Amino acid sequence: MSQHQRIFFWSITAALGGFLFGFDTAVISGVEQSLQSLWKLNVWEHGLTVSIALIGTVIGSMTGGIPAERLGRRITLFWIAVLYLLASIGTALAPNWPIFLLFRFLGGLGVGASSVAAPMYITEISPAKSRGKLVGLFQFNIVLGILVAYLSNFLLADMGDESWRWMLGVQAFPSIIFLVAVIAIPESPRWLLLKRGQETEALKVLNMIDPSTATETLAALKQSNTQTTKSTRLFSGQYKTPVMLAVLFAVFNQVSGINAIIYYAPRIFEMTGLGKSSSLLSSAGVGLINLIFTLISMNLIDRYGRRTLMKIGSVGLIVTLALVARAFYVEDFSGMTVPLLLFVYIAFFGFSQGAVIWVFISEIFPNEVRASGQALGSFTHWIMAALITFTFPYLSERFGGGNTFLFFTIMMVLQLLFVLRIMPETKGTSLEKIERTVFAH
Repeated sequence: MSQHQRIFFWSITAALGGFLFGFDTAVISGVEQSLQSLWKLNVWEHGLTVSIALIGTVIGSMTGGIPAERLGRRITLFWIAVLYLLASIGTALAPNWPIFLLFRFLGGLGVGASSVAAPMYITEISPAKSRGKLVGLFQFNIVLGILVAYLSNFLLADMGDESWRWMLGVQAFPSIIFLVAVIAIPESPRWLLLKRGQETEALKVLNMIDPSTATETLAALKQSNTQTTKSTRLFSGQYKTPVMLAVLFAVFNQVSGINAIIYYAPRIFEMTGLGKSSSLLSSAGVGLINLIFTLISMNLIDRYGRRTLMKIGSVGLIVTLALVARAFYVEDFSGMTVPLLLFVYIAFFGFSQGAVIWVFISEIFPNEVRASGQALGSFTHWIMAALITFTFPYLSERFGGGNTFLFFTIMMVLQLLFVLRIMPETKGTSLEKIERTVFAH
């Protein structure tokens, strides 16, 4: 196996956590109605059934940095794979509603923890010149997992009254692949050196990554570790710049309205006067466009940089959201205007924010607080996702589609200012050099 193939295998293995993240998040859409009638759930119980995984995700993202720091990135990924496997088998075989909730919650913990551990692991084992593309595999796998879940639900829908069990249980297969593959990858060299002091083991992994820069990278790591007396507390004030960058980036990711549009596309289309038959087209179309433009972005992120993608994406999001807001204000819902604008919106989102978020947040924190920094960015992302998802139906009904989409437009104008004035470029730079750049920024 060549050096490039080896690093790609390690990265795609960690990114399988993203595939299961996407699959686990989306699979509930195909089973929620069956579960509601099977266990005769009232409105509150039904809402909890759908959202219990999101609660687990918030907790998993908040605490995922702890095992990543104490046990190591690789061991944490292994236990995430175990959580996914338990969740898929447990929900598929659940004899009653409380047991089902327990295992859906465990799956949510896996999703949240994987959004911390997987991008961080890939960041720490990637050569600087291809780090963006390799970390981008995580986001690509999330989008692929969502698409596969929709397809899997469609194919298994005719399996009879118990089809929902098959829809949930099929996730066991990729979970087992993830579990087995994780055993074959090495630990992060940065964790080995900085958390365990295992210089020989760290150098061995660095040589596997790139023998021409291994000694130099090890020296830079040791220097960054001994240069100053650095605090390992994220909120010590020493790390205010990367903390500010991560929180703002995660907030902007969600105030773009992405989750409102993905989860409520059929509702938005109905608000424009289109029939319910467009809902299947919308979810499949949104998923496919997201996948295509995430893939395009992955191939450009290391060549043109994170800021370039964000500038192009921000302008595209502002224009499309403003046009959707205008359509609501003037009630111009002729033809497929709004659906087409939303498809273009998804393209710009996948090209920019969708692909860049996990890359950027995993790069900007110094080695000693990367786990807790990644956890902060991920936690902010999930809290905002929950907030936007839960409030969108109320906001759109209370203030109307025009005002709601105008709010998203204004937020993207602020994002563009953030990109132009504050966001540093991190492409093609070692993590230790980024640390110096961000602190000087």
